[in-house]
Amino acid sequence: MPEYSIGLDLGGTNLRAAAVSREGDILEKISVSASPQKGREHLLGEMVAVIGDLRSRWGTGQLGGIGLGVPGFILLKDGVIRNSNNLACLEDFPFRDEMERRLQTPIILENDGNAAALGEKWRGAGRDVDDLVMLTLGTGIGGGIISRGRVLHGFLGMAGELGHLTVVPNGTPCGCGNRGCLEKHASATAITSMARLLGLGDDLTSAGVYSLASNGNEHAQTVFRCMGEALGIALAMMVNVFNFPLYLLSGGVLPAWDRFAPAMLEEMQRRSFTFRTTETKIEKAILGNEAGLYGAAYLPWIAAK
Repeated sequence: MPEYSIGLDLGGTNLRAAAVSREGDILEKISVSASPQKGREHLLGEMVAVIGDLRSRWGTGQLGGIGLGVPGFILLKDGVIRNSNNLACLEDFPFRDEMERRLQTPIILENDGNAAALGEKWRGAGRDVDDLVMLTLGTGIGGGIISRGRVLHGFLGMAGELGHLTVVPNGTPCGCGNRGCLEKHASATAITSMARLLGLGDDLTSAGVYSLASNGNEHAQTVFRCMGEALGIALAMMVNVFNFPLYLLSGGVLPAWDRFAPAMLEEMQRRSFTFRTTETKIEKAILGNEAGLYGAAYLPWIAAK
């Protein structure tokens, strides 16, 4: 049996886990429906069962560790989840300690956006660099910052909340208490909200808005231009702050790249001297939904270094 780790990616509706070799090859993958609405005990039992299945088939002697990627703020020192809309049943609960007690194995806990960024660093578009930023454009906007090959956490573990950078002063109110957050102006939800305001319909998805834009609808094209400008403002700030060589975009909005990227890159040219004068790259992530699994599985190997 090869030396391996287990990575688990927990969302509001799905629980995915994989046994991954130390070289980064997925040996086996399991995906089941997650049921946080059934309560904490049920959800913990689901996670323990999935991890137990993998461990029983691939052996305990070769297991290098277990990494868990979960949504929300992670208080790393305490192993506690805060402010997770999808996993309210696990908030302010000694999650890591309880999982370690049940599995009798050390657990490394990580925010899902950070785990995805780490996955792209290990096995994806960022494997050739040690410093990168990744933005995930979905219903909201998540992100992760990798510095010197490791997740940049900040002093509590809450760094990397890139979706809450202000890109429109006094813009759309956000649930975080701010106004004009990036995720309120560049996420899939933002796309459909702008489409409604421009009279394109109440039931459109972001893919539907993209289809209209591709077929010449000027209002839909305006939506993606505004989205691209918001992204460009945020990315220009990141380039100016970090001076990293690579910035990755991922998520369900990525198929609309041809619609938002021109405005995004134009805005970055306007706002960042560093971007204009260096070979800073803005690229698509390549691992898709697997990024979080890879990143979670990589956590034990990073911790051992």
